[in-house]
Amino acid sequence: MPKSIYSKEYRKVVERLKTARQESGLKQVEVAKKLGKPQSFVSKVERGERRLDVAELKRFADIYRKPLDFFVNK
Repeated sequence: MPKSIYSKEYRKVVERLKTARQESGLKQVEVAKKLGKPQSFVSKVERGERRLDVAELKRFADIYRKPLDFFVNK
């Protein structure tokens, strides 16, 4: 992962986001379409270049059919 200004804990959230997407069988472009965002948005989130707020994280969780604690409590 490229150098990030974010904490070790946030990097874990980012890793879990990518894992959840892969487990869901979705490509970045498919997730982006569901979010109404460009594919580059999902890519930047997964690389730790773009930070998510709680509402955005919830939208990812809903798309991936995962509880929020999958991303923050492991």
